[in-house]
Amino acid sequence: MEGEGRGRNFDRLLRPKSIAVIGGRQAKAVVEQCIALGFAGEIWPVHPSKQEICGLKAYKTIEALPSSPDAAFIGINRQHTVAIVEALRRRNAGGAICYASGFSETGSTGADLQCALVTAAGHMPIIGPNCYGLLNYADGVALWPDQHGGGRLAAGQKGVAILTQSSNIAINMTMQKRGLPVSYVLTAGNQAQTGLSEIALSLLEDERVSALGLHIEGFDSISGFEAVAKRARALKKPVVAMKIGRSLQARHASFTHTASLAGSDAAAEAFLKRLGIARVKTIPTFLETLKLLHVTGPLGGFSISSMSCSGGEASLMADACFGRKVFFPPLPAAQKRPIEAQLGALVTVDNPLDYHTYIWGNRDRLETTFTGMLNAGFDFNCLVLDFPRPDRCSAQDWWITVDAFETACRKTGAKSAIVSTLPENLSEDQASDLIARNIAPMCGIDETLEAIEAAATIGQAWAKPSPAAVMASSRVNCSNNHVPDEAEAKILLSRCGIKIPTGQKLRGTDEIAAAVEKIGFPVVLKALGIAHKSEHNAVRLNLGDIKAVRKATAELKELSEEIYVEAMIEHGVVELLVGLVRDDQFGLVMTIATGGTMVEVLQDSQTMLLPSNDEEIEQALRALKGSVFFDGFRGSDKADLPAAIATIKAVQEFAALNAGQLSELDINPLIVCAHGCGAVAADALIKFGSGNNE
Repeated sequence: MEGEGRGRNFDRLLRPKSIAVIGGRQAKAVVEQCIALGFAGEIWPVHPSKQEICGLKAYKTIEALPSSPDAAFIGINRQHTVAIVEALRRRNAGGAICYASGFSETGSTGADLQCALVTAAGHMPIIGPNCYGLLNYADGVALWPDQHGGGRLAAGQKGVAILTQSSNIAINMTMQKRGLPVSYVLTAGNQAQTGLSEIALSLLEDERVSALGLHIEGFDSISGFEAVAKRARALKKPVVAMKIGRSLQARHASFTHTASLAGSDAAAEAFLKRLGIARVKTIPTFLETLKLLHVTGPLGGFSISSMSCSGGEASLMADACFGRKVFFPPLPAAQKRPIEAQLGALVTVDNPLDYHTYIWGNRDRLETTFTGMLNAGFDFNCLVLDFPRPDRCSAQDWWITVDAFETACRKTGAKSAIVSTLPENLSEDQASDLIARNIAPMCGIDETLEAIEAAATIGQAWAKPSPAAVMASSRVNCSNNHVPDEAEAKILLSRCGIKIPTGQKLRGTDEIAAAVEKIGFPVVLKALGIAHKSEHNAVRLNLGDIKAVRKATAELKELSEEIYVEAMIEHGVVELLVGLVRDDQFGLVMTIATGGTMVEVLQDSQTMLLPSNDEEIEQALRALKGSVFFDGFRGSDKADLPAAIATIKAVQEFAALNAGQLSELDINPLIVCAHGCGAVAADALIKFGSGNNE
C-alpha cells in the first residue's frame, strides 16, 4: 500500500450530509445509532424487500436513491459487498464502510475477493473490510452497527480522534468514564485500500480534533506515517500511539548479535521516536495521555512539581518518579520563603510538597501556596486530590481547593493537572468541569507520569527540525549471496573510513615471524570463517612473543585452515556493538549496544533508523547504561566520543553504498579508545544477500 492512492478526499465520508445504509440487522442498528446521536442529514436505508426501516423509507437499490450519498455503511455478506461498492462508485458516492469479514484475513480466497473489492471501489474511499466503521461525535454520525459509549460534542467543542485496527478495542474506549472528549473513533480493519496513515491525515485537518490517538498493529506506509507526523507538527496537534508487538521481537538465533537485539518492535519504537509520536503501553495510559494532550498540548521538558495535603501522597509521587525521565527539581530558597510563610514552621517545604491540612479549607492561603509552587517554572505541575464519594460524603472543601488551584494556574500560566490516586475518585462530571477550567483531570499516578513523559517527548521532538525521511527500504539482492571472512569484511569497512587494526592472513607457519615483526607485539590470532569466535574458542588475545603465537596458531589450525593475525588494541575505554540488520518495512536498521561477549546478556541497546545525524547518534550512545565510561568512570580515561560518532556515521555510509546487497553487519567490539585516540573495529561480520546462518 506504500504510496498508493494518496490524495483521496475523505471529507464526504467522514463528515457526511447524507448516508446510505445497506443491509438488514446491522444496517438497522446504524440507523438507530445515527438517530440517537442526533444526525441532522438524510438517512437512506437500502433493502431489496423492506419498505421502511426505523420509520425511514427504504430503497431497493443504490440506483434508486434520491441522490449520491456522501457516505455508506455496507452491512451485508462479503460476496455482495463487492457489487454494492461498485454500484456506489458508479453513483459517485463519497465513500463507504465495509463491515463484512472473510477477506484477506481468511486466506487466499478471501485475499482474491479483497483485491476485487479494491478494484470495484476505484478512487472512491473505502474503510475496511472487516471493521465496525466510524463514529463522528462532532456531527452526530454513527456508521457503526453496535452500541457505543460516546456522546455528541457541544457546538464549538473540540475532542481527540482515536483510530484503531481493532473494533472491539474501539468499543471499549468509547465506554471510558474519564472525561476525555472524543471527536472521532474509527476502525481501519484490513486496510484493503485505505490505511491508518491516510485516514489519520484526514482527521488531523478537522479543526475540531485536538490530538490524535493511534492503536497500531502494523504500519501501512512508512512515508504515510512520516506525512502524518509532519502535518501534526504543522497543525500543533500531537499524536500518541499504542503499538502492539513488544512480545513478538525476533530474538531467535541469528547470524549476527545485532539481529537478536533489533527485532521489528525495536525498529517500530525507533520510528515513532524519530517522528515525534509518543508511544505508550496500555489503554489507560493511552487515554490519559490523550486527555493531557487535549488540555495542555506537548510539554517543554520533564521537570514537574507535586502538591498534596498528605505525606503519604507526596511519597507516592516521589517513589513513582524513580527510574523515569520526569523528575522533581528542588525549590530554590527564594521560592520557598512565600510558601513557608503560609504553611508555618511545622511544615517542611520541598518538592514534592506536603502542605498538610493546616490550611485546608482556607482558600486564600491555598491560593498563595499553590501560586508559590507554580511560579517556580516547572514544565508541569500536579495537585494530588481524590474526591470523596458523593453518595456518602460532601466535596465542598475539595472544590475550595480546586478554585484556589485554578486561580493559581490562571495567574502563573502554568500547565497543571489534578491527579486522583484512584480512577474512581474522579468522576466523569468532575473531569469535565476541570477541563473547562483548563486543568487536566488525570486518573492514577503511574498513568499520569507516563502521560507527562509522553507529552514532554513530543514537545522536545517538536523543538528540533523535522527528521529526514527514513532511508527507503529496498529488497536485498539474493543473487549475490556472500559472507566475507573477517579480514575481507574489515577491508571493505576501511574503505568507508572505519579504522581497523593492522592485520594479515596466515596460510603457513613460515609466514608467522614475518607477519608478527611487521605488526608488532602484542597481537591477536583468530580462526577465520567462524561467525561467533568467542563461542568456539577461536580467538587468542594479547600474545606477547613468537612462542605464544606459534602455540596459538597450532591450536587454531584445528578449527580453520586460515588464521588471521592482527595488532592487539590496547587502552580501550569502551566496547560497543554497532550493527545493521534488514527489516521488512524499514530497510537497514542500526543497533548500538554495549558490546563484547556479554552483549546479548546485557541487552543494553538502542535501535536507530537511517539516516541518523550526529546529535541522534550521541543521544543513543548516552542512553546506554555503559555510557558512564564515556566521561571517565572512577578516574579512568575519558573515551573518544567524537571518534565513536564518526565511526557510526561511516557505518551508515557503508549501508547506503551497499543498500541493495547488505543483509546484516556486526562490528563487535568497536573499541573506543581514550579521548583523541580514535575508535577501532576489532571484529566484523558482514552478510550480503540472503546468505546463511551457519
